[in-house]
Formats: sequence, structure tokens, C-alpha cells
Amino acid sequence: MKRIILFPAVFIIAIASAQAPKLDLPARRADAPTGSAFAKSIENLPLEERESQIYKQVQEGNVPDFERQFVPVEVTDGVLHGHIYVAPDYLAVGTNEDYFFVPMTPYTAQKIADLVHCSLPTPKMVDDIYAAATVKLDPSPIPPTPAMTSVPEFETHNQTVKDQRAAAKVPLGALTAGDKKDIVICAGLTQYTHNVAIYGWHLAVGKPIQPLYLKHLSSWADYSHGVRLVSRTIEVEGKPAKLDDVLADPASARLLSSEGVLTQPRYVFKEFPKELPPPIRVPKDEKLEWLKTVPGVRILIDEPAVLKQNVLLVLYALPNGNTIEETFGRKLLPQPVTASKQSNTPGWRFDIQHIGAQTRFLRQELSASGSDPQSSSSLVVAYLENEKHSWPTFLKTQNQELPITVVSALIDHFKGSNVKVVLDSHSGGGAFVFAYIRQVPEIPANIERIAFLDSEYNYETSEHFAKFTAWLQDKNHSLCLIAYDDASALYQGKPFVTAQGGTWGRTHLMLQDLGQTFNIKRTNTTDPERYASDNGQIVIWLKENPNHEIFHTVQVERNGFIESILSGTPLAGKDYVYFGDRAYSSLIGD
Repeated sequence: MKRIILFPAVFIIAIASAQAPKLDLPARRADAPTGSAFAKSIENLPLEERESQIYKQVQEGNVPDFERQFVPVEVTDGVLHGHIYVAPDYLAVGTNEDYFFVPMTPYTAQKIADLVHCSLPTPKMVDDIYAAATVKLDPSPIPPTPAMTSVPEFETHNQTVKDQRAAAKVPLGALTAGDKKDIVICAGLTQYTHNVAIYGWHLAVGKPIQPLYLKHLSSWADYSHGVRLVSRTIEVEGKPAKLDDVLADPASARLLSSEGVLTQPRYVFKEFPKELPPPIRVPKDEKLEWLKTVPGVRILIDEPAVLKQNVLLVLYALPNGNTIEETFGRKLLPQPVTASKQSNTPGWRFDIQHIGAQTRFLRQELSASGSDPQSSSSLVVAYLENEKHSWPTFLKTQNQELPITVVSALIDHFKGSNVKVVLDSHSGGGAFVFAYIRQVPEIPANIERIAFLDSEYNYETSEHFAKFTAWLQDKNHSLCLIAYDDASALYQGKPFVTAQGGTWGRTHLMLQDLGQTFNIKRTNTTDPERYASDNGQIVIWLKENPNHEIFHTVQVERNGFIESILSGTPLAGKDYVYFGDRAYSSLIGD
């Protein structure tokens, strides 16, 4: 393409601004809901219905006036120069006075972009937008909680951003950045066909908090996600051009994408994200299958290829914010060594739990031992995930007997086998287990073990203590509690749980309650502290935290799932150490 001599930058921007398009939507109706009213109206809707309502509001023109006039952003690859035209902020519903930034899945984001003849940005465009922004807001992360994918958390972050925006004292409609991560398009979408790509949330130094990340499923949308619309009509060397054509041309693609040519500059979902096969490879002696029982609940069953008559069925209720695939775990592609795995390694969530590899370790240990009754059983793990990626949030909107329905369906799935059940959980997954115990008249005898991996948040003496005590009268029943001093932990220099409300406080309360009936003593002098009843029927691990660290998932990664299954048995501590090095490293799959 022939290089054109450019006018001074100020003059070019003035010309581009005059040509900048407007958002192609109807005028906002006077009776359309305000942002806060709309947020309240979708608080308790299932994800698909929620997103249908978001699309409807945008389609009908319920978008603030300040977001309708696009602004120019200069782009260059060092040779070519041009302008893209972008919405001045992330997509919102409502009015200039009362607007609500709406996180959504890439499915809905792409539908809206198509509706208004726009594209979603590439990571390079996000960088260019931040560099050009008149208003650069400081990112305001919320500590990970069970509600990060819920509308109330969206509202909390929305108000924070609005307060920041008001403090900037720059009129609405000025180009604003730093307030959200972007849903982006990138080359990886051709490989990760059922996922969302996110990038951005720049710091003042211009570096994004979120590197390009493609490992969330397309059903994921949390409070930090935003939709920045980019006009498909752009300008290259002073001439109009189509964004898709520029991205498809090797001579010009780097003007808009640091990856070069994008053969698929969009998301291509044909319908709202539904059940998907897991991108997990397993050895020939294992098999995976989905079980559909309750709307909004994904269940993956991991079992040996050949099933014995006796089945030890572990129900593992997932932690907040994690998918089944991430919880199962896999090897990561080689990455440069960085100081922070979580902030700099793509796909880091696949490398923090490894329940799949820990299950393989357990199967090997049980198979090699003839001394433990479990060795004659097939170990089966059922992963329990819900559409809100938070069991506490999801259960608030469901029939109270949902946990009973799920447990019964899984037991029925193995009808004809002799099934013993383990209720296990991490993080917010504990809410599922405690809700089940709350709803049953008594804990059934076929529940052989209950384990909480830093998931004791929902324990209440009045609701659970008597049932635990009665159930533990059977010496074949076992209870394992694992927690750390989260009351001392700091996130960005601040505590995030109370001394009573975190797992540290709740586990100490359980220790105190159970100690009234069972003789529980500390069995070691080191950290983590280990407490156990006389026969090992009850085992409690408490990790101290003098340096105010966050060990929430580290406890799982460092053989926590293995310990939750073997504590108090003859195999406890054999070939592994709780909170020691990974005993299962050689068993991690691709």
C-alpha cells in the first residue's frame, strides 16, 4: 500500500472525529428501565435468560447517550497509519445518570456487535485504546468470592467505576479505559472454539493486569469483563477500509493485531453455550462421561474403564470460579519463568488443583494395597459444577432439595453396584455439602466419608452438629477437615474474611463442637497442625499463616485431595505428605 504523508496529529484527529460513526440503535424510549432498575430485574435469572434480556435492552436502544458517539483512536504498525473508531466506554444499559455496565458471555457480545455493525477489539486495539484514553481509571479488582459471576457483584463493581469516573471530572463521552478487561478477538479462537478470550485492565504504567487468556469456557462472565465496540469501518492512510479486510491482509493486519492475520475475527457460536465435551485427554484405562440431571448443573464422571462391583463414588463440588476442565487439570505449555504464576501464565487455573492426577495417584495406591477395604472398590469421581460457577450463589435460586436430587441421581447411575459415597468439596463447593446435610433428616449410612478442603464456610452448629455426631457413631464413617488461617491472610494488603466467617473460624468451631463428644487431640508439634480422634475417624488439619499468605487452593494442590480421601486409613501418608511436594506430578495428563 502506498504511504501517504500525514498531516500533524492534531489535525488528523479532528478530521477523523468529524467522520466518526454513531452507534446504530434506536433512540432510547422514555419508559425504558434505568441501569439500576435493569440490574435488579436480572439478578435472579438463569444465565441464558439474563443474556437474552441484555440483548433485548440494547436492541431496543436502552443505551446511554454518551456511549453513542464513537471516538477515533490512532493506530500504526510502524509503517502504516490509520484510525479505528471505538465506543468511548464499555457497553452499558440505562441513562447518562443511571447506567449499568453489563458483563456478558462472548456469545451475546458478538450478537450485539453484529447488530450494530461493529467488531470486538484485538489485544493490540485494547492497548491502543488505553494509550489514547483521555480518562485512565485505576483497575479496581474485587477479592475472589462466591459472587464474582453474579449480578450483585456486577452492581458493586459498577458503582465503584462510576465513582471513579465521576471523580475524574471529565465529561461523559470522553474516551475512558482501565475500568474493565476486554472480551477480545484473537488467533486462538480458531483453536479454543468454545471459550472466551479476555485481555486488558491496564495499570497506569500501561501494562495490563490480564494477559491474553483463553481458558474460560464461553459461559463464563464475571464482574471484570466489559464489551468495547469497534466500528467495522476504519481508516487506513486517510482512506476508508473494512476492519475485517485489514485483518485478513498480511500487508496490513499488524496495524490492528500484533498476531498478524486473523482468519476468524469473531466468535462463531451457533447457539447459546451449552454442554460441551471436555478438552481432557485420559489414558485408555479411564473413561469420562457427562451426566445430565438438573438444569444449570454440569456433572462429569471420571471412572475406571473396567468397573468393579464395589464403587467408591466421590462427589467433588467445585470451587468458586473454576470449571470442571480447570479442576481436572492438565499440563501447561512451556512458559517463560515468571514471578507470579497466576498473573502471567496462560491457563494457570489448569495447574492449581489437578484432581484428575490426584485421582490417578489414589487409584494406584488403592490397587497396590490389599490391607484397606477401599482397595477392592473402583474409585469414581463426579465433578459437580453449576452455571454460576458458585455453589452458594446458585443454591440461593434453586429448590432446596437440589443437592439431594444430584446425589440420588449419581447413586442411581451406578445401580447394580454396591455404592459407598464420599462428599468432598473445595471453596464454595462446601455450600453444596452443607445444604445436602441440612435437607436430609439424617446423613445416610451409605455416605462413608465427608471431607472439606478449605470449604467449611457454611457450617452452623444448630443445623449440622447433631447430624454429624449421630452419623459418626458408625465407626466406618470418617470426617476430614482441612483449613488454613485465612483470618490472617491479606489480599492487596487487606483481610477478606472475618475471624469467625472464614474456614479458620468455622473449622475451629467444628473442632470445639465435635470435641464435646469425641476425644480429639493434636497429634503433632509441627505446622500444619493435625488433630485426630482416637481411632482416626476424625482428622483435622490446620495450617498456620504467620506471613499473611493465601493458601486457599495451595492446600488442594499439595496433595490435599489425596489426604481428604485417605486420612485416618492405613494408606494415610503413604507415598505422599499433606502440604508437601506434589506426589502425583508424573500422572498429570496433557
